[in-house]
Amino acid sequence: MTVARLEHTTVPADTGEVTLLIARRVEPGYEAAFERWARGILDTAAGFPGHLGHGLFRSSGGDAPWFLVHRFRDAEACRAWQESPERAAWFADCEGHHHTEVARRELTGMETWFAEPGSTRPAPPRWKMAISATLAIYPISVFGSLFLVPRLAALPLLVSSAVVACVFNVLMTYVAMPAVSRLLRGWLAP
Repeated sequence: MTVARLEHTTVPADTGEVTLLIARRVEPGYEAAFERWARGILDTAAGFPGHLGHGLFRSSGGDAPWFLVHRFRDAEACRAWQESPERAAWFADCEGHHHTEVARRELTGMETWFAEPGSTRPAPPRWKMAISATLAIYPISVFGSLFLVPRLAALPLLVSSAVVACVFNVLMTYVAMPAVSRLLRGWLAP
């Protein structure tokens, strides 16, 4: 079974949510020790303000790496964890676990929609992400204008706007962006 978790890196303060994806190669026979260490550091990070979630993805076998993932509210929360004595203590205590970081990828904003699980490949150019997001937003906007907005007309503007924002956000996150990024995968990252 795969367990999910996240780790972090420093980014400019105005970038919003930060997702950190870290790949670590573990020597055969040391998987249990590494997993205990990884769960400990992930659980410790979860106690930090602004930490939104974490994951641990086991190796698919052979020489494939393990992945640690952290999500933070913003760059400042990420930086606080990264510079914390608690994190430093976990890394000071990882000798003998026979694992090495082999890749690190920091995702911010829309890049997280285009990240392929298990990949440290860079995100597509921003102009391609903008076109993809537009293709995802358009049908939701049409749907909302035709079916949702007329049914909310009797509500106060702030309430109807909040409902529209919630519905659009859920549809973008769980339906439209995953579908568009799958459909355009070859174009986004040839």
